[in-house]
Amino acid sequence: MKKISVLIIDDERHARMELKRLIASFPELECIGEARNADEAQELIDAKRPDVLFLDIQMPERSGFDLLEALPEVPDVIFTTAYDQYALKAFEVSALDYLLKPIRAERFAQAIAKLVLKQPSAAQSKQVFVKDKDRYQFVRWERVHLIESMDNYARLFYEEKSVWLKSSLNQLVKTLDETLFFRINRAQIINLNFIQTIDTAEHGRLTVTLTTGQTLTVSDRQSVRLRNLRKL
Repeated sequence: MKKISVLIIDDERHARMELKRLIASFPELECIGEARNADEAQELIDAKRPDVLFLDIQMPERSGFDLLEALPEVPDVIFTTAYDQYALKAFEVSALDYLLKPIRAERFAQAIAKLVLKQPSAAQSKQVFVKDKDRYQFVRWERVHLIESMDNYARLFYEEKSVWLKSSLNQLVKTLDETLFFRINRAQIINLNFIQTIDTAEHGRLTVTLTTGQTLTVSDRQSVRLRNLRKL
């Protein structure tokens, strides 16, 4: 059985060592690296694509939340913290779990049980970490029906909400699932599963109407691609 790859992110050396010791007692886990700060972590996440982050929230310069906001795709997260107020905030963002330092072995085992139970559906739960007003949350990409470019940021639309993501559309398009998302023009990406109808407008351009009721215009070039994709 494939092991669950984990990355430890904590600015305190003894905390990283303790987590490594705990992880080593679970054969289903494999520690593939450790980082002392958010910058190191971001490079390792991009290079190694871990399944899970053991993430300290309070770190110098960039917090654990800052790190997650900078990632176009976020693995499962188990927060580690020495501060009760941050543990409460972690609950608000719907993390897989949180561990209060010093971490007790039985509490760690409970978190791993949740993790192992969740893993079979991991392929369907790719997510992004966003801030909605004063509240952080994880949003599964499959729930997003539209992404719009706003200068160097992207605006995600899901359900009745919209949130900002600290990433440009050009950066996002490199990481999004091509079987799920399609760029209809320079400023918009749609979720193909939300298409209700496709119609022909002036000069052969296509328009798509989403299940949300929005009607959007596809560029000339992308109209050709969409016709081929949907065999129109």
